[in-house]
Amino acid sequence: MIAPHLERIGAAWFSLLGLVAGSFLNVVIYRVPRGFALGLPSRSACPSCGHRLSWFENVPVLSYLWLRGRCAGCGSPISARYPLVEAMTAVLFFAVYRHFGLTFTTLYYCAFAAALLAVTFIDLDFRIIPDRISIGGAALALLASYWVEDLGFAKSALGAAIGSGSVFSLAWAYNKITNREGMGLGDVKLLAFIGAALGPKGAIGTIILSSFVGSIVGLILMAVHRRDLRMAVPFGPFLAIGALIFLFWGDSLTLTLYPFPQP
Repeated sequence: MIAPHLERIGAAWFSLLGLVAGSFLNVVIYRVPRGFALGLPSRSACPSCGHRLSWFENVPVLSYLWLRGRCAGCGSPISARYPLVEAMTAVLFFAVYRHFGLTFTTLYYCAFAAALLAVTFIDLDFRIIPDRISIGGAALALLASYWVEDLGFAKSALGAAIGSGSVFSLAWAYNKITNREGMGLGDVKLLAFIGAALGPKGAIGTIILSSFVGSIVGLILMAVHRRDLRMAVPFGPFLAIGALIFLFWGDSLTLTLYPFPQP
């Protein structure tokens, strides 16, 4: 058992790590779907005037507040999404640490949560889920699963197969019956990543939870806009939400979502 003061230090450290990771996620969200390089020497710059950001303009959340949400070079507004992503990543890292403690599993699922956050905002903007995140994430999840508590390589591989296979089958059947595209291959590959990270129960739980959340949001949007919004909202963010719900509350939901012995 970790002493209270050490637990507080760990929580603070992971929160700070989340802020830094969130700053990097903003780079990923902006550059990856546009095909830009992630590393140096391509420093962050204002998209309006090209002003290269100095170190004090890159401090997570604080720089946005200090600059009052405007570029120091041209005064153009800076999207509130930047501090939002940084703050959300910090909250997720803090929550993962409190849930799993100071373990390798915590680092594993911090990276997983960060990837899901990047996928969410990229899919909302571009209606795509980059293979660099989904396929790359699935490969890394499989490789690292051996050291994750209650997972292991066999469950990770089975989860990836169940996640991608079940959704691919549903999408294929929907296309044949309705002659319309349902889920895209991006969602299939994302579920392979989610299944690899959460195992078979997590893959099934994510499908159920994301469908439930997506249905509620869809009904609300249809009621507000009074029209059919099929295909207007990408499904990747709902898969991310379902996966995160299962990550934190999957144990208590298991009997409801997956009332069978775990493989």
